[in-house]
Amino acid sequence: MTTKPAATSSHADEYAFPRALPKPPPKPFGMQQEPFASEIRSVLRQRFARRTDALVAGEGYLCHDTRNRVGWLVPDCIIAFGVDPEAIRRRNGYVISEVGRLPDFVLEIASESTGRADFTRKRAGYARYGVAEYWRFDASGGGYHDLPLAGDALVDGAYQPIALRHEADGVIRGHSAVLELDLCWDAGRLRFYDPVAGRYLNNLDEAENRADEAEAEARRLRDLLRRLQSR
Repeated sequence: MTTKPAATSSHADEYAFPRALPKPPPKPFGMQQEPFASEIRSVLRQRFARRTDALVAGEGYLCHDTRNRVGWLVPDCIIAFGVDPEAIRRRNGYVISEVGRLPDFVLEIASESTGRADFTRKRAGYARYGVAEYWRFDASGGGYHDLPLAGDALVDGAYQPIALRHEADGVIRGHSAVLELDLCWDAGRLRFYDPVAGRYLNNLDEAENRADEAEAEARRLRDLLRRLQSR
């Protein structure tokens, strides 16, 4: 059974009138993970768009409190439910003692300069912060991380690996109980599969194609209506 240590809200006044945290240091030019991170956050924001209590974010700090900066981390993607996402964005970071709730999900994306830290130091850090699920994605297939795809669930304060399936077509698949989605390493891309609907969530290219198709269909119907009205 997954357990989460209780979070305390000791800085309620500060969170009610937040001062933005400093921006994390800029990443080295040409970091490999940013295009993947942008797409992943976009897909997941669309997935949870109807939930006003859902945060899907990245590039801000995660910390217990602001009294010191020891151990602060900057997730590529962080998700939390039952929170005020706008307040967290204004704060420019997820301060657990202020939010009063632990994060539900963190994902790190491998790069040459950060890959080893993701499955060593950061893994231990996210466990200390009580993140319910911690996932790692390596587009290179494991050249920067220990594995192409890996997930951990917090059990009694420690991470336990989430089972993965290696399918005949090369897809590596694991299930996120938190997101109720399968995470799939597919030819160097991370895709999300809805097992209830029996389909993948649209990535950016597919969403754009669907929008183009919808617009083309709308134009066709407008033209048809005009022809009918002119008779």
